[in-house]
Amino acid sequence: MRQRLTLGLVIGAAAAMALAGCGSGSSSGSSGTTTLSFFGADYGTGPANSTTKYWDAIAAAFHKANPTITVNVQTVNWTDFPNKVQTLVQNKQFPDVLEGDTAPQFAQSHLLYPDSKVLSPAVLHNLLPTFLKDGQYQGTDYGIPFTTSTRALYYNKKIFAKAGISSPPRTWDQLRTDAAAIKAKGYIGYGMPLGSEEAQAEAMLWFLGDGGGYLNSSGAYAINSAQNVHALDFMSQLAKAGDTQPSPGSTDRKDVWASFAQGRVGMMLGSPAVIPIIQAAGKLSSSDYATAAVPGQAGPLTSTLGVHDDIVAFNTAGHQAAIRKFLDFVYLDKYQLQFDKEYDLLPATTSAAQVMGKDPQFSAFLTNIPNSVNYPGKTNWTTVENQIKTTLGQAITGSPAKVLGAIQQTATSTGG
Repeated sequence: MRQRLTLGLVIGAAAAMALAGCGSGSSSGSSGTTTLSFFGADYGTGPANSTTKYWDAIAAAFHKANPTITVNVQTVNWTDFPNKVQTLVQNKQFPDVLEGDTAPQFAQSHLLYPDSKVLSPAVLHNLLPTFLKDGQYQGTDYGIPFTTSTRALYYNKKIFAKAGISSPPRTWDQLRTDAAAIKAKGYIGYGMPLGSEEAQAEAMLWFLGDGGGYLNSSGAYAINSAQNVHALDFMSQLAKAGDTQPSPGSTDRKDVWASFAQGRVGMMLGSPAVIPIIQAAGKLSSSDYATAAVPGQAGPLTSTLGVHDDIVAFNTAGHQAAIRKFLDFVYLDKYQLQFDKEYDLLPATTSAAQVMGKDPQFSAFLTNIPNSVNYPGKTNWTTVENQIKTTLGQAITGSPAKVLGAIQQTATSTGG
């Protein structure tokens, strides 16, 4: 999730002509008909479960209920999504509805409708407030959370038993002791993905465990705080002791998750998206693994990482009324639950979360949502995030203070 892109200058150049532009595939007919364009990220793994099918079904059902409004759907896989969105922006082909990106970068260029203009009060109030606040720009909500996720500690119960471990670790010292015991049995003690895929998530969970994070209490960047440096130093020690997989600084999340699913990793941090990977591998039954709270320096985290992908509504084609009808339809519980069950993610609405919380596979993750901490909702976060992804892993074999200091310099010098 959150495969964001850097669009600052591109958006700025496009904004001057935004109101004269038209949405990609958007139109309003003289007979009172409207065609909306929807562009979204594809969460599927191929044609068989492409997200296009999900949105096409919603578009068809919506058109049946609202014959004067047609929705043209296009989705693109995550690998191509950033470049495709950038191309649309450069060409001023703004879609009416975009799913999969963050709001502030568009809102600062006056390209978006506020949430209150494209959602009914009932739907707006049903959104989970923890994630809704991240889509704000200058105090106004522009980003509408569509799908969410939180993190927990996954552990292999069979490996724990072989290593003589009776319960999951609650502190860093316990995790280090357990990882060493697991390594002694021939397994990877702790899977630590600090490669370019999602280093920012792994690091943030460790930062939170020491009372740190990407922002301080005033909302300013504090990436090179003493707490963050200490956390990264502990992670480096864990790796140098051989209690992680080889070369954690260049290992991607997908590889750690796949290794856990194969029964080779004792512990790792993950989201509900790990579950289908485990099921597909066919090596672990549901009784062979479990989840627990993320360990912290002195005790388990009370606030874990929460992530979300948003919907934003562009104002460039003037289709406010039609967009509002469509989004109210999109946020019905049946569609929220359908999407999240298909892709093992979590809902963005309170009512759907209450339904999904009855499923024991997801209840632990949903419990974390009210106290989750999200990525910074700053306009330059994409730039900062990209540097974290590409450089943070160097701290495992180098200097944590130096690496975090360089990222902090970028964060404060690029308008955050």
